[in-house]
Amino acid sequence: MARLAVNPTRMELTNLKKRIKTARRGHKLLKDKRDELMKQFLEIVRENQKLRLKVEESLMRAHASFTVASAVMSPELLEEALLYPKQSVTLDMDFKNIMSVNVPRYQFITKSNDPSEIYPYGFAMTSGELDDALYALSDTLMDMLKLAEIEKSAQLLAQEIEKTRRRVNALEYVMIPQLAETIKYITMKLDENERGNTTRLMKVKDMMLKQAHGY
Repeated sequence: MARLAVNPTRMELTNLKKRIKTARRGHKLLKDKRDELMKQFLEIVRENQKLRLKVEESLMRAHASFTVASAVMSPELLEEALLYPKQSVTLDMDFKNIMSVNVPRYQFITKSNDPSEIYPYGFAMTSGELDDALYALSDTLMDMLKLAEIEKSAQLLAQEIEKTRRRVNALEYVMIPQLAETIKYITMKLDENERGNTTRLMKVKDMMLKQAHGY
């Protein structure tokens, strides 16, 4: 592992020891964050699978009813029946924080709570299958909205997991080993300098003794 290009001084050694301590603490916190994100992500994925199956089954039932309605009604009458909807809706969105990730929350608001408002036509000239199709679609709409919320949350969490994983790997396999290698190098250099200084002091002492006493 390549070491950092720094001067082998005691001040640099002290700074590097502080940095590696901070890096190890950050590495542990990021690993804990990654693990918790993975836990939340897997829970969302399991919920997404169940809800997607439910939505797909409901849409298939609605499509089957609409196909039958299209067969027994003329295209003009079918278009006229669905041309002017009675119910109006709005969609509100806010955010929920999951491990520093802001995931969306959708709220579907209808103008009227009357369930009959989903039928924009009279019942005299339309088929019962069209009623079934609209009811099935209306009943599935909230699940579809929840599914969109869950899938967007899963996407955002997956992005954050990948970002956190890269940071953990950078600390674990690059930064911390580089700091450790540099600390080892500086420590060896300082020890070598210390031994060199000791040797020089002993030689100076011998020279002074020889000059003073002639031995």
